[in-house]
Amino acid sequence: METTRLTVNGMTCGHCVSAVKEEIGALTGVHSVAVDLVEGGDSAVTVTSEAPLGRSDLEAAVDEAGYTLV
Repeated sequence: METTRLTVNGMTCGHCVSAVKEEIGALTGVHSVAVDLVEGGDSAVTVTSEAPLGRSDLEAAVDEAGYTLV
C-alpha cells in the first residue's frame, strides 16, 4: 500500500470534504481518503492506494471537486 499526503486549499465544510473524497476516491487503485479540514485554509488529505498516484491525476480530481491542490 502507498500513502500520499496532499494539501488542498479552499475547503470550508463537510460538503467540501465529501466532494474531494468522492473525486479522489474514484481514481483507480484508491482504497481510502481521509481529510483533516481546516476551514478556509489548507487542509491535509491522506490517500491510501495500491500503487503510487500521479500528481496530474490527483490535481485533476481535486480540481474537478472545485478546489486547489497546493
